[in-house]
Amino acid sequence: MSTVDWSRATTIAPAELPATITAYLAAHQARDVETEIGSYTADAVVADDGRVHRGRDEIRAWLSSAAVEYTYTTELTGAARVDDEHYDVLQHLEGDFPGAVVDLHYRFTLRGSAIAELAIEV
Repeated sequence: MSTVDWSRATTIAPAELPATITAYLAAHQARDVETEIGSYTADAVVADDGRVHRGRDEIRAWLSSAAVEYTYTTELTGAARVDDEHYDVLQHLEGDFPGAVVDLHYRFTLRGSAIAELAIEV
């Protein structure tokens, strides 16, 4: 995963997020795995819950299991931009997962118009 100084991020309106991220978030909320996968580069990397998923096949497996393991709602509560490639989206989740409520940072690294890296962190 790339090293980014997320403290340099500047708050932006959600409408200012790149179309790729907006489409990904909508697909993620709808649990539309195929649309989500189409947002990633072939060599993309996702880090979530202490696990790293590399490439579309591993990411597809992670998305597919996450889509059925728990039910939850998400609310986009903030967005920030470090530069043209790095965006931080804060999402509020509530559901039947352990803890039931959490605010997560979805930290995107773009390559062109696709997601090269996604780190999901508290």
